[in-house]
Amino acid sequence: MTSKVLITGAGTGLGLETALTLAERGFNVYASVLDAAQKARVIEEASQHGVTLHAPIMDVTDEAAVQATVEAITATEGAFLGVVHNAGISLRGYFEDCDDDEIRKVFEVNLMGAMVVTRAVLPTMRQAGSGRLIFVSSVGARVASMGRTAYCASKFALEGFAESLMQEITPLGIHVSIVEPAIIKTERWTVHRGIARRAQDPSSPYYAWFQRQEQLADELVRTSPTTPEQVADTIYRALTEQRPRLRYIVGKRARLVITLRRYLPGELFERFYFGEAMKRVTNSG
Repeated sequence: MTSKVLITGAGTGLGLETALTLAERGFNVYASVLDAAQKARVIEEASQHGVTLHAPIMDVTDEAAVQATVEAITATEGAFLGVVHNAGISLRGYFEDCDDDEIRKVFEVNLMGAMVVTRAVLPTMRQAGSGRLIFVSSVGARVASMGRTAYCASKFALEGFAESLMQEITPLGIHVSIVEPAIIKTERWTVHRGIARRAQDPSSPYYAWFQRQEQLADELVRTSPTTPEQVADTIYRALTEQRPRLRYIVGKRARLVITLRRYLPGELFERFYFGEAMKRVTNSG
């Protein structure tokens, strides 16, 4: 069986960590990147780790580029064993402070990008009668938070797509898995933080709350015990387990909050979890 794996958005953060981990474990990894600068970084990181990575430049929102890249690879080497849908962007800001173009961009990358890549790889997987599609989601797809309306909405949508897709293609021998990490310290919280333009405007009615929310988020990042290595290990499991699960939760905090929502009555969870979060941000109660 081929060991070829495509990872989208592999120029930084979780995607790069996963690419290096899989390459170290014997996979033939295609770590797609956005530009030449990211490609150079990926090649350098691979050299430092003593592995080889292919780094095609591919924007998941460019359907023609995705199709051309996938066809060029599969024409000579056959279907991918797995595709890790990691490409994603963040948008932080209260809903009224997020412009329509900013929200559309989040959905174009986080949801439509995954759909475009899936459409490109499915024909050869279907012909091979095997394959694994892994969608990197978030605890924010199970329990949403304020100040991340667009991002959480895109991840809820991504999981809905993955659940429906799973039912369509499992009979064809193709498995679907969703990986839901807790908050992790990566570039997502620095250079790729993705703050809405108007969220930093002091005249916004939400300005003070957003600043407080960002402080609380930074504290969660600083104290987070979850690591990129744990996510990479989980993706490896989803690629190699004989019976991969639909969902993999990564991190103790994510597991705790998802478990609480699963077992507490809805109104009780909403009153205590969401209620406490709102009080901490608004300094009310």
